[in-house]
Amino acid sequence: MLTAGEVAGLIAATGWIVLVCVLAMVLVKLARLLTETTKAVSDLNNRLVPLLDDVSVTVNEANRQLVVVEAIAKDVKQVSGHAAKLSGVTQTIFTGPLIKVSALGYGVRRALEARRTGRTGRPRRAR
Repeated sequence: MLTAGEVAGLIAATGWIVLVCVLAMVLVKLARLLTETTKAVSDLNNRLVPLLDDVSVTVNEANRQLVVVEAIAKDVKQVSGHAAKLSGVTQTIFTGPLIKVSALGYGVRRALEARRTGRTGRPRRAR
């Protein structure tokens, strides 16, 4: 029969065997995880290079389009400036003489009324 020391040693050895088996399973699962992670990183790397090339092409095209839009914006600003100047010239050309003609018409009308009613500006009385 086994002594108490031998039973304790047997229990301790069994415990160590269970612990080693658990650690071995953990290490196997960890190895699988590392293998899958390596595959995922490799796959991501293979997909990332073309994606970065596409992003680079897209950014370059966007920059080119921004240069074109900037040129268009400058042209629009210049055209609007010319339109404002043309509007000012048109206003000067037509508004000044129009005011003068209007003032002349008003003066003539007042003169005709004054002549009709007499020089005093009062209406004539019926006699």
